[in-house]
Amino acid sequence: MWTVVVGGGSGSRFGRPKQYEPLDGRRVIDVSRQVAESCSDGVVTVVPAEDAEREGGIAGGATRSASVRAGLAAVPVDADVICVHDAARPLATRAIYQRVVDAVVSGADAAIPAVPVTDTIKTLDRAVEPSDDLLGAVVSTPDRSRLVAVQTPQAFRASRLRAAHEREIDATDDAALVEVAGGHVVVVRGEPTNLKITEPDDLEWARRHLADRATGSER
Repeated sequence: MWTVVVGGGSGSRFGRPKQYEPLDGRRVIDVSRQVAESCSDGVVTVVPAEDAEREGGIAGGATRSASVRAGLAAVPVDADVICVHDAARPLATRAIYQRVVDAVVSGADAAIPAVPVTDTIKTLDRAVEPSDDLLGAVVSTPDRSRLVAVQTPQAFRASRLRAAHEREIDATDDAALVEVAGGHVVVVRGEPTNLKITEPDDLEWARRHLADRATGSER
């Protein structure tokens, strides 16, 4: 099993490249990469093109999907299972990797970790022009019991993932590409602590979480 760790973003919402921010004496991307290395036969790390030589990684593309495709090209052709993991989720555990990989080995085309949605979700009318205060008009309220919030790492049968990316379609996660191609995607149990670092507050939470875990005061 090989893993592609995707850290090719510019960090526009964070304000700077978040993958290089310090975390637990390392950097966010290093934490994510080291966990992947501990449970993979090999790891390909995708970073912004200007950082590829310095980081010993692969140059990413203009979109997340383009960056994943660049990483896939560096994975050996004989890899049977490929995981894709966002570098911005440094708290992913070996147990999550094991769950998604086991599901693919058991027959799924793809396996994704997820946690239940606790908030009520509304679907908005795209025809309504948003403003500073008005986000839009409500179209519907999906059944919360059927919704989950998806995480990474996501595992794939290698042939299915490569075929899905050959269409060069962009998506917010790779499972969506396999879904569109008719693949069988299953959901396994994720972990609430597998937080995606999007804003500076998320990074501060991750630092506190790791500090608490190190001192045994984690709640």
